[in-house]
Amino acid sequence: MTPRKIMLLGEIGVGKSSIARRLVFDCFDPDYKPTLGVDVYSYEIEQPPDSQLGSGARFIIWDTDGNFGDSILSHIYIKHAAGALIIGDVTRRTSLESMLHLGRSFMSAMPGRYCSFLLNKSDLTGPTAELPSALVQSSIPIMRTSAKTGENVKEAFLGAADAIRRRRL
Repeated sequence: MTPRKIMLLGEIGVGKSSIARRLVFDCFDPDYKPTLGVDVYSYEIEQPPDSQLGSGARFIIWDTDGNFGDSILSHIYIKHAAGALIIGDVTRRTSLESMLHLGRSFMSAMPGRYCSFLLNKSDLTGPTAELPSALVQSSIPIMRTSAKTGENVKEAFLGAADAIRRRRL
């Protein structure tokens, strides 16, 4: 199983590190510690028994510093990335607008690579929280997550693994 690099992108404080730690260590730390540069994690995804796509996937997860903005797309960190999960804080509209811009920039810089939006901190809002219309109308898939409760965190990575594998077949 060839490891695939997946980037966690988004503004400062949206929960990129919390999502990575929820996935890898199955824990949540409420004390905010900003990432400086990049933190790298490894995680093996097991396919559910009903999957048609064979064995699991191994991700090298690059949790990036939110200060990069879309300049990350010209940085060496992005080289050989199979995809990106672009994370926004569903309680901060400005982070969602920034997420949309970053998603469009990623798709332009890395055509054909997997990309999805994660609306993190969904435990703090209802399922009907209003989203920017441009985000809803985007062609990039959207999933609500909560690093605190674990809601849809594994599912987001499993979806990425399936899409990346299909692209390589």
